[in-house]
Amino acid sequence: MSNYTKVSVSADARTELHDKLSLTGAEISVNNLPAGAGVPFVHSHKSNEEIYAVLSGKGRAVIDGETVELSAGDWIRVSPSAKRQFSAAENSPISYICIQVKENSLGEYTQGDAVIEK
Repeated sequence: MSNYTKVSVSADARTELHDKLSLTGAEISVNNLPAGAGVPFVHSHKSNEEIYAVLSGKGRAVIDGETVELSAGDWIRVSPSAKRQFSAAENSPISYICIQVKENSLGEYTQGDAVIEK
């Protein structure tokens, strides 16, 4: 039995990885919006923060009524209660990853959580 899972992701509009990778502590989605398209709803969360990484293209997020311009290389964290909606720029598609985790759940990270093998 293997201690890892590997999948390939296509260029579908949205691919959720929780089932494909058997995730137990996070939800990760890969999102692709064509130029001028947007997520058709505004949403918030009960307890999960979201971290977005823009892979390519340009777009914008409207967060609690404030417009935030986005382009490749940008990262943005959105608190659970914030109302958010994402869209691609009129002249550019956008591709981004969304990582969803329970707010304040990180105990240790990097070397604090590492076990160095000898």
